[in-house]
Amino acid sequence: MAAVGFIGAGNMGYAIIKGIRGTGQGRELSLFAYDLSHEALNRLSEFGVSPCADEKELVKNSDYVFLAVKPQQLDTVMDRIGAAVTADKVMVSICAGITAEYLCSKTLPEAKVVLVMPNTPLLLGEGASALSRNENVSDAEFEFVRNIFASCGKTAVVPENKMKEIIAVNGSSPAFIYLFAKAFIDYAGSAGIDDTAAKELFAQSLVGSAKMLTDSEYTVDELIKMVSSPGGTTLAGLDELYKGKFAETVTKACESCTRRAYELSK
Repeated sequence: MAAVGFIGAGNMGYAIIKGIRGTGQGRELSLFAYDLSHEALNRLSEFGVSPCADEKELVKNSDYVFLAVKPQQLDTVMDRIGAAVTADKVMVSICAGITAEYLCSKTLPEAKVVLVMPNTPLLLGEGASALSRNENVSDAEFEFVRNIFASCGKTAVVPENKMKEIIAVNGSSPAFIYLFAKAFIDYAGSAGIDDTAAKELFAQSLVGSAKMLTDSEYTVDELIKMVSSPGGTTLAGLDELYKGKFAETVTKACESCTRRAYELSK
């Protein structure tokens, strides 16, 4: 029976554990967690998670060690567990900007590292997680980790040297989408439309549009054209977005995310 431990039991750790326990695979695992917050640990009791007294105890008990803390906290965590990590352990980092090279430098040159960039919709089982691994991780070990994230949404494998760039695409993009949604809902309110109705209609429009992207055979440009009747309302709105350099602004936001990821990796 494989043992999986989580250093950090915040929203992401909680969501992943919830996803694990919702699968058949999850019933065959031993789960451990450590967090400074007793409240965070207590809410994991419903999933049969065993709390650990400290990070070293968790590493000792676990085959797979999930690093589910904020990047700014990782140096302290790695200083505490570095000597306890052995070559048979698999470290799984969901910390933005952190590299396998850094984790190996804090543990062993031959350490096994899987890097994951998940997002908050994991909480609803609708996450989008990008994964990569270093050469020390076997196919079976990587598939094991990927299946854990697949239990809470969709997964995709990207090259390790693109794990910082992917953050804007799936890790940070929910916040950008929520800001986009807020602008539409706020407009509806200013026009005298009920907030609940506006939110439900816009949210469903997001869901439907996402399915058109993934399930139809149309390109993005073709999908835009399908909604844009000549001389119609959509084109009038698109003209304003083009004038406001909407696409360029999104690109700048993504580039800013990536720059910050590189800063965090130093």
